[in-house]
Amino acid sequence: MPFLNPYADAPTLPEGEEIDPRTLFEDRARPIEIEIGPGRGTFILERLAAVPEARMLGLEIRRKWASIVDERLRARGFGGRGRVLAEDARHALPRLKTGTASAAFIHFPDPWWKKRHQKRLVASVSLLEQLARVLVPGGELFFQTDVEERAEQFEQRVNTVPLFVPVRPGPRVAENPYSAMSTRERRAVADGLPIVRLRYTRAL
Repeated sequence: MPFLNPYADAPTLPEGEEIDPRTLFEDRARPIEIEIGPGRGTFILERLAAVPEARMLGLEIRRKWASIVDERLRARGFGGRGRVLAEDARHALPRLKTGTASAAFIHFPDPWWKKRHQKRLVASVSLLEQLARVLVPGGELFFQTDVEERAEQFEQRVNTVPLFVPVRPGPRVAENPYSAMSTRERRAVADGLPIVRLRYTRAL
């Protein structure tokens, strides 16, 4: 008997070479926020609960968690303001319309340490260039990690994208100002681990 993938019908972006992600939500005039790799969706759920005007799109490569969290958003009444789609951000971002997002979040990415795995890193220069294109002028980019090496890599890569400007006196900031925490951030705080937070704006 053939194996049936219970997540074969995980939600994905509509067909097309250029997609306006705002059309996925009830309020189609407002720029959205993007979380890359939302995992179990804790940040998106807390952000939508805390900020009624927020519209959030999660790009999650794991079909299982995209399906589960997208359904969870609907069950909690956030379906009109939040979606999580089974998409690899590296392939999805180039399809999103320019200037349609007001913020982008990357929380604790890339658990790849061996040299041969470096090509799998999410926060590549090409991905950052795509984020700069999709963000509106003045839009925000927020990155968190509890691994100093990852923070240094991210800083080096962002520095090659002229459209990203560190917040003053940053880019390193002490606090998460977004009224929501990812599962990993909450665990790191509980364990007393140092968290590096980097915040940038998209140049006007």
